[in-house]
Amino acid sequence: MKRTLLLSALAASLLCGQTTTTTTTPTPPTPAQVAANIVARLTTLLDLTSSQQATATGIFTTGATADATIQTGMQTAQTALQTAITSNSGIAAAAAVIGSLTTLQVTADATADAEFYAILSTTQQTKYTTLQPLGQGAGGPPPGGGPGGPPPGGGPGH
Repeated sequence: MKRTLLLSALAASLLCGQTTTTTTTPTPPTPAQVAANIVARLTTLLDLTSSQQATATGIFTTGATADATIQTGMQTAQTALQTAITSNSGIAAAAAVIGSLTTLQVTADATADAEFYAILSTTQQTKYTTLQPLGQGAGGPPPGGGPGGPPPGGGPGH
């Protein structure tokens, strides 16, 4: 009897203390927002002219758009890899897709970086290369990148 009362009291306290939380997934920034953030940061760091800002905005919007498309493919490829692992079939094919998408991402990011570098003055180029190694996009190395693919929104300034 005591045990039943104790269990009832415990269950009641757990139920009363239970709260319902709703989690909303944050909306990722649009390519235009990503580009605007990158250009604002680079304008501060490199004293970009208004003409350079306009050109950079186009460069980084194009890069961020490519990154978003690649990231969608990467998510699909990661799901396919998980399926291949659990079925022990198709692992090489899934890995090849991830490899191809990674190549596309690195190429898109490096292309945007090269296009941006080309619009800078010699002084700005020197400062830019001191701020970050070339080939890591305008925002530096992607956090959490590595095996398994780049993080969401990887690329220039992401």
